Amino acid sequence: MSQTYHVVPAEIHNALVQAAFEKRGYLPDEAADATRFCENAARHGIRTHNAIKALHLDELFGSRTGGWVPGAQIEEKPSRFKAAKVWDAHHKLGQAVAYRAIEECIRLADEFGTGTVSVDNATHYLWGGGYVMEAARRGYIAYTNCTSAITEVVPFGGKHPTLGTNPHSWGFPTTEAVGFPIVIDWATSTVAMGRVQQFQREGKQLPPGSAVDSAGKETTDPNAAVALLPFGAHKGYGLGLIDELYAAFIGGSLPTVRGYAKDDGEKHASTFFFQVIHPESLSAGSFAKGRSQSDNIKAVLGDVLGHGNERCLLPGQIEAEAGNLSAKHGGLLFTPAELEAFAEIAAGCGAARWDAAVLKTVEI
Repeated sequence: MSQTYHVVPAEIHNALVQAAFEKRGYLPDEAADATRFCENAARHGIRTHNAIKALHLDELFGSRTGGWVPGAQIEEKPSRFKAAKVWDAHHKLGQAVAYRAIEECIRLADEFGTGTVSVDNATHYLWGGGYVMEAARRGYIAYTNCTSAITEVVPFGGKHPTLGTNPHSWGFPTTEAVGFPIVIDWATSTVAMGRVQQFQREGKQLPPGSAVDSAGKETTDPNAAVALLPFGAHKGYGLGLIDELYAAFIGGSLPTVRGYAKDDGEKHASTFFFQVIHPESLSAGSFAKGRSQSDNIKAVLGDVLGHGNERCLLPGQIEAEAGNLSAKHGGLLFTPAELEAFAEIAAGCGAARWDAAVLKTVEI
């Protein structure tokens, strides 16, 4: 079944998003980082983490509630490890911190072969895949995880949500081999809460095994969903727990108090972890049949997708194809329901509403 999309020129989208973040008190450079991120998410078809989600999170936890601090400065903490940086973000906008963290990791990887940045007192950075994709496009292997703004996921065998959706994101520099970076990126719940909100807007049902209602019973109704289930049962639970353990080592506090500021002695912010690896630092220098490292990567992927598997997708391929569609149609693709959400955003910051009548539409 085809879907109608409105094609919104990137500069029009970006002007609205910039204005919306500045209206909320963020500095122009912070708003620019948020806008850059939202454009990238929309361009690659990440409907769960576009500007609608970014501004919704700010409504819940951000500048209007005192949880996120416009203009906050990142503080570098002392560390005896040259390739490992530790930052206190002081509740600065997550996208602004994340872009700086990936750049610092790349700088460290160029010098030491690998570099990490751990961030305490962070806010939500949204789609982790966007940051590792940036590094992978530039020739690096990258990884990030973060704890989510609130706990929404029930641990395997449990009844109460005590985990975030806690994503993991990996990026690999495979453009030469397959035409795009391989990006493995997922929430550790069956679906992200952003997908639940998307399905509410679109009037669609959730896949089975995605969510539970207020009575703890499984539901496919996005309007009844109050908590999410981990994907892959105990496996997704374990992966979600990894983020909470990273956070515990960094300085994060109890998962179930995260998100809403309270004077209870606990910390209520998220944490980030970033790592970038220079591919040369991994090479043992001895590839079969005299292949180079890049030749070997291409050969390995060719073998994985051979033997009758030629129609299988690689992680990141859907995002790459969405990016190609955006380029083909000359703008960012949004559904009619998303256009209405952007109309509310425009009204909230005194910007002009996008006129659907003058926007090009496409059926995909």
